Order: sequence, then C-alpha cells, then structure tokens
Amino acid sequence: MKKAGLLLLSSTVFALSAHAAPKATTATGAVEGVAEASGVTAYKGIPYAAAPVGKLRWKAPQPAAKWKGTRKADHFGARCMQLPLFSDMVFRSDGVSEDCLFLNVWTPAKSPKEKLPVLVYFYGGGFAAGDGSEPRYDGESMATKGVVTLTINYRLNVFGFLAHPELSKESPHHASGNYGLMDQAAALLWVKKNIAAFGGDPKRVTIAGESAGSFSVSAQMINPQSRGLFAGAIGESGSLLGLMAPAPLAAGEQGGLGFAQSIGKPTLAELRALPAEQLLEETNKPGKWFSAVQDGYVIPRSPVVMYAAGEQAKVPLLAGWNSYEGHYKQILGEAEPTSENFAAALEKLYGDQAAAAQQAYSGDVKQAATALASDRFIAYGTWKWIDSHARTSGKPTYRYYYTHPRPGQEGAGHSVEIEYALGNLPGNKVYAWSAEDYALSAQMQSYFANFIKTGNPNGAGLPEWPQASAGMGSRLMQLDVVSKTITASDDAHYQFQESQAKR
Repeated sequence: MKKAGLLLLSSTVFALSAHAAPKATTATGAVEGVAEASGVTAYKGIPYAAAPVGKLRWKAPQPAAKWKGTRKADHFGARCMQLPLFSDMVFRSDGVSEDCLFLNVWTPAKSPKEKLPVLVYFYGGGFAAGDGSEPRYDGESMATKGVVTLTINYRLNVFGFLAHPELSKESPHHASGNYGLMDQAAALLWVKKNIAAFGGDPKRVTIAGESAGSFSVSAQMINPQSRGLFAGAIGESGSLLGLMAPAPLAAGEQGGLGFAQSIGKPTLAELRALPAEQLLEETNKPGKWFSAVQDGYVIPRSPVVMYAAGEQAKVPLLAGWNSYEGHYKQILGEAEPTSENFAAALEKLYGDQAAAAQQAYSGDVKQAATALASDRFIAYGTWKWIDSHARTSGKPTYRYYYTHPRPGQEGAGHSVEIEYALGNLPGNKVYAWSAEDYALSAQMQSYFANFIKTGNPNGAGLPEWPQASAGMGSRLMQLDVVSKTITASDDAHYQFQESQAKR
C-alpha cells in the first residue's frame, strides 16, 4: 500500500513538472511565459528598456532595471501614448502609458539550444499610433513555421519624434527627434543579448514592418546603432526614400520649437513637466504631426544619398506594395473619372509637367489615377528603396506587388496584406474569409518564412520568385489568388517620379 502511494505521489510530481509554466532567463531576470495549444510559448510584456518618463522623456532608451525572482510575462504591456487615430487598430494591451517599452516573444523552441531564425516586426501607424499587441501582428502563427517572432513597442508622436534646439543641445550627439527609432535599435540590441534564451539565433535576425514599420526598416538599415544586429529585412509599403523624406534637423527643431511655443511651454523643462495625457492632447490639432528627422546621428545623411552610396546594411531585402495604396479620388476629388478631369487634375498638380505626367500615367483613368495616388503616398518611395538596394547592396533583393482585396473590398488597399503574410486571418472577424484567402495567406507566409530562414523566399511547392534588378524591366512576384512572376509594367511611373524628385 505504501509502495502504491509512493508511485502515485511520483506520478503526480511528474504531471506537475510536465505542466510547469515555461521559463526563460534574460540578462535582466527570469520570465515565465504561457504555453499555447499550438505548442508555441508566448512571453508578453517584457521590458527591454527603462520607462522613458520624467527626466528620461526625450532621452535615448536606457537599460531596463534588473528584477529578482521570476516575472510573469503572460499579458501585453501598455501601449505607447497615442490618440485613437485609425479605426482598423485593435489592441490587446494593458492600457496606454508613457511607460511602454515592452516586447513580446513567441517561440516554438523547446530548449535554448535550437538556434532558430528570428523575426522582429515593427508596427505601422504613421509614427503616431500602433502597438505590438495588435492581432494582425500576432507572432504565434509565424512561430509554428519555425521562426522565433517578436513584436516591439516604440515611442510615438511627440514622445517619439520631437526635435527641439534644447534637446539637441543636451544630446552628446547634438541631435534630437528620433527616439522611436532609437527604441527599435535598443530592442534589436536586446534581441542580440537575449534571444538565445528563447531558442533564437542572434545571427539570424530579420527585421520587418508595414507602413511606418516599413519606413522604420529602411531607417534601421542606415542607423549606425543597428549595424550588425540583423541579417535580413522585409518592407511592406513604405520607406524613407520617397516623397515623405525626413526633414533636416534644423527644420525639425524649428517645428518642435513652434509646437512648444504654440502650447505655451517653450522650454524643455516645461515640456518635461507636462503630464503625458495633457501633452498628447496638445497634438490633437491639424498640422501637429511628428516623424523621423535627418538628425545626423540615427539618420546620418539623406537616406537617398546613403543608399545610392551603398552605405546601408548589406543584407537581403524583400519588399513591395499593394495595388490600391491610394485611391483615384485623392487625385480627382469628386470629379468623374474622365480623361478631361484627369488632365485638369494633372495640370493642377504638375503645371508644365502635366503632359509628361499624362504620358507616364496613361490608360484607364481610374487605374491611372489610383496608381498616381499610390505613388504619391507610398509606392514610389518603396520602389526607390528596392531599386537603390538592388543597385548598390550586392545582396539579393526581392520585389512584390500585392493585388488581392479583402472580401467585399474594391482593391488591395494599404495594410490589407499584413494578416495574409503573418498567417493571422482568423484573428480578424470583420471579414468572411474564403478558402482562396486562406490559400493565399499560406503561400505568402511560406514565402516570408523561407526568406527569414534563408534570405530567399523560394521553396518547394511555391511559384518561382526571381530576384529584382535595378532600373527598368525588373522581375517581381504578383501576389494574388494565382501568384505569378511578372515583368514590371509601371517603369514609366517611376521615371516620371524620379524626374520630379530631381526638380
């Protein structure tokens, strides 16, 4: 009887240990994650830097404090200060706070020895909104493909991108403005130091992002702080090389000073003393938008010039954009999409260059005006990034054109590809996803996972994706229900945009 009891006790102990919460040990302390039904372990809300509050508001991110014992990493940390700007953003985070420099890890590894490839994803939102907790960026699905996946929070809006003469003066680098980009670099340094504890390989890190996240990837590729911290890059719709290039530091400083004066807090001390909620509310006015600046430190020189000189990270790049990044009404307004109205709109936009614009954007008026709206917004900058990298990096570059709309939508609008690429269609209950949607998602996710693992998206059972080339006639992958290799048919658009950029 005694023996049976001992056996029973032993099996109970074994059962308890078999279901013990997973743990990992980082440089700042141990964390306890959650084992998901998929076999993936999720660690949420890990601080990668100190809270940027008080005197640390508008400072480079500082090391996170160490903790004793084991920290529960079972829920998302607070999202960074932001206004409710975008209706498609869904958050699972623990409220909004200035104390927001957290990251989340999803790993399929069963031991720290596995050395799996790593994906670090930067969210979009115009550098003014977004969060690592959004379901469309969830890392569990990608982790099931053998990739340790992270999302990271970075400072936004006035908290992340305020340039100001006093800030530049107190900086050892005589720079200010790019605190959100510094946060991303700090997170990448955290990954280098700690990702092995989660079964990841610090030498096989790919950075990725969409929209402002894609702008961020193009920035980290020229940020000296991030040099050597990643081995591949993915950009979805956007770069610093387009029509929204970062302003020079002097212009950024004057913009920041003007903002400070407009709210009656001209000095840095007064700005730092403002409660975070009040400071955020002051940005809720037309024209109050903060973004990356060419500060001479994080962004040392013009991104276009740096890429042209081959000064960016020499890593494989996979990037592209969607067919409806913009809408023809952004060019035509409420006017009917006729040739006459399009010609009048081009005259208004380009004056004596209208005829050249008309020649470059010919064909069906709706399609031509949509393409122009897309280029003026984000597509031209993405093309310029891909073209420059293919020209000067000496590394494989892969270009895509995404054309599949969500169910019931007119075209493949800005940001719609994220859930497909990361395998997160089930997390969005708004749309009635079809078998075709799921098939495209599986294909896109395979391309992305292959690229993260090998620097090449190609693999068994997938249509061949050729490398992009610089200049005209590049080969690329059109991603749709039937994905296929095509030759670029929009070269005239970018020849025209290049001519405008040089004027």
